[in-house]
Amino acid sequence: MDLVNIFDFEAAAQKKLPATAYAYYASGAWDELTLRENHEAYERIMLKYRVLVDVSNRDLSTSVLGEQISMPIMIAPVALQKMAHRDGELATAAAAGAAGTIMILSTIATSSIEEVMKVATGALWFQLYVYKDRGVTRSLVERAEAAGYRAIVLTVDAPMLGCREADMRNRFQIPEGLSLKNLAEARLDKFPKDVDESGLFAYAKSLHDPSLSWKDLDWLRSITRLPVLVKGVVRPDDAVRAVQEGVAGIIVSNHGGRQLDTAPATITVLPDIVEAVAGRVDVLVDGGVRRGTDVIKALALGAKAVLIGRPVVWGLAVDGENGVKRVLELLRGELDLAMALCGCSSIRTISRDLVS
Repeated sequence: MDLVNIFDFEAAAQKKLPATAYAYYASGAWDELTLRENHEAYERIMLKYRVLVDVSNRDLSTSVLGEQISMPIMIAPVALQKMAHRDGELATAAAAGAAGTIMILSTIATSSIEEVMKVATGALWFQLYVYKDRGVTRSLVERAEAAGYRAIVLTVDAPMLGCREADMRNRFQIPEGLSLKNLAEARLDKFPKDVDESGLFAYAKSLHDPSLSWKDLDWLRSITRLPVLVKGVVRPDDAVRAVQEGVAGIIVSNHGGRQLDTAPATITVLPDIVEAVAGRVDVLVDGGVRRGTDVIKALALGAKAVLIGRPVVWGLAVDGENGVKRVLELLRGELDLAMALCGCSSIRTISRDLVS
């Protein structure tokens, strides 16, 4: 099969992955309305391109939190990547570095904070779930800072795990031989067995802290010198509160449609959040990005960059590090072409009037 776009990579990945693993990566919460809407909302946005603009030279580079990256496409935190390929997060980090962009490592990764940093050639951020045991949470943050990660990304849309019915049906468990490497020292690296539900759901229910509130954001900022971003915001008032609390960035996200079904598509709420934040911090967006045209639409609506998750997993499943590299190259190439056809020679020339 000629893999010429992200959809081709997903089809190829589905053939290679065990059915349970594919269902874990691909599925969303309840009826998966938000999962589908995340991308379909991009399809309803039209691009009003400019003509007779010199686009013979194009610059895709930008900066996020002051970090220069080669393109406004970053890698979102995705758990359990070694289910997709034996090299898992190590392959993804290597591909991100080669592409000149940032990878965000999941708390519940199958490679440790330190292992991933050893192979990284680019900047890494660390995504944080807050555990009921604050000692465990503090240890994760301290390890990330000591290892050289550049930011902490606090996930705020998961006080409880969303109901992912595919995982319920499959009684989803971590495959034998894999574990949550970052939680090994705390002996929290395995899902509970003998549960009549998803093992991940049971794990999160017993260990993640549903009392997480604004006061905990203040606590988190007090224990690290790293900039803190919040991921999972879909309301302007929450974004404004986060800025007032001192965050360094906002990630507009609905967890890839995996938390609250019928939550709005992220691209639809992005403009109001950007307006409310008013340039005080960088605003990023994830969810549903599958084409270079999606990237240009997100930037036109005010995002500094987009994050991709599932497309990275599809590349990983198909061909490890090379597969992830190819996915990033495809999206970069599509963005480059879309910019040229829109009359944009650089990221800074992508403006609000391009979208309708």
